[in-house]
Amino acid sequence: MVWPKIGASAPQEFPVSEVQGEAANAAQIDYWNATAGQTWAHYQAQLDRQIEPLGLEALRSLAARPGERVLDVGCGCGQTTLELAERVGAAGAVTGVDISSPMLAIAEARPVPQGAAQPQFIKYDAQTADLGQGQYDAVFSRFGVMFFNDPVAAFRNLRRALTSNGRLTFVCWRPFAENLWMRAPMEAAQPYLPPSPPMDPTAPGPFAFANPDRVRSILSEAGFCDVSLQAFNTSIGGSSLEQTVDLSLRVGPLGAVLREQPDLAPTVADAVKAAMAAYETPGGVLIPAAVWIVTAQAS
Repeated sequence: MVWPKIGASAPQEFPVSEVQGEAANAAQIDYWNATAGQTWAHYQAQLDRQIEPLGLEALRSLAARPGERVLDVGCGCGQTTLELAERVGAAGAVTGVDISSPMLAIAEARPVPQGAAQPQFIKYDAQTADLGQGQYDAVFSRFGVMFFNDPVAAFRNLRRALTSNGRLTFVCWRPFAENLWMRAPMEAAQPYLPPSPPMDPTAPGPFAFANPDRVRSILSEAGFCDVSLQAFNTSIGGSSLEQTVDLSLRVGPLGAVLREQPDLAPTVADAVKAAMAAYETPGGVLIPAAVWIVTAQAS
């Protein structure tokens, strides 16, 4: 299998070597500016379509109002930032922050809906960057907060950026076992992959916040109150079988393995295709996903 080559360099606004607060999350900064970030930028349209229903449920819980100031953490390619900008309107303000130059370049180039706030995109590490004090009415994130090296410090920093009555809403993955869209391709490929060590459930990564007790503990220690986690289940995808298989080989736990050993991709592709075919519908491949919608108050 030949992996796509993303040749466009990051624009001047997002130099790879300059991230405010760079030292604390150096490994994640490297990761999201190299192959992983380029992959997500390359597949932006398909990934947006796939996880949009999960972000919309979190946005429903946030209930952003016209005129509010909102910080979108781990904004990626900007889909949720633009949605927030539309909801707060021209009288509001939205800032999207991320550590990935390839993804921020996509976000910056996207058209802003008519009547929306003009969003600002900044290459910041939200764990340590100076986000200001009492600057935002709300902090939002769609799968952007599970990668902090020190999550308590990160959420303290985010809480500092909120007004005294500000609120936090984010969506994160429930356990790997409950997320068939990632589990099914990995299990199909497993017989062809070398043994791998068990995942550290608390290490920065997609499932770092799968344990609800850990999430409550982190947010409480960071100073948040009224912490709530609501389970949300739906089926995601909507792409063709071929597109779904291609994406499954490039993102998630299986994608992480194949980035290190791309020569194995042709070997596992047929097995993954057979597994994904079980979820094919007239509307594309739709596979169950399981997330937490997390809400909290600054004080």
